Amino acid sequence: MTEKLFEKATFAGGCFWCMVKPFDEQPGIKEVISGYTGGDVKNPTYQQVCSETTGHYEAVQITFDPEVFPYEKLLELYWQQIDPTDAGGQFYDRGQSYQTAIFYHNEKQKQSAVESKQKLEETGPFTKPIVTRILPASDFYPAEDYHQHYYKKNPDRYISYQTGSGRKAFINKHWGER
Repeated sequence: MTEKLFEKATFAGGCFWCMVKPFDEQPGIKEVISGYTGGDVKNPTYQQVCSETTGHYEAVQITFDPEVFPYEKLLELYWQQIDPTDAGGQFYDRGQSYQTAIFYHNEKQKQSAVESKQKLEETGPFTKPIVTRILPASDFYPAEDYHQHYYKKNPDRYISYQTGSGRKAFINKHWGER
């Protein structure tokens, strides 16, 4: 029996609470962790990241089986969870820690991310420029336990937040009812 070769993908898409469920429900996904990346403070806390002083993004790190759910499919799903034209944050959440970014783990992921961004710019539903950055992956720090799988632990608050923030309406408008 051969051992499965899992890969990692890291995406910042605003509040990480709303970024877990869409990936968590896909085949070939082993794990989705909410956390912080891209900053210059080791082991930051949620309060530090929200203070906008650490340089971190709220992000999700996905461990996946590329034979079951390829990286290119992860990218397609990622674009459908965010407003890639908003440089100031995502929906209700404002600031650098809520900006969008794709953090690539190798050159193949970088090339795939660049190509998917170009395709979205050429054929996607947006008229404004795509501002999502494509950056090399750096240290990823898991968020506090109460943030992990928030949609399962607090389903009513999750739905309320997703709706109240404007994310759900944006996704439905641009990608159809979900």
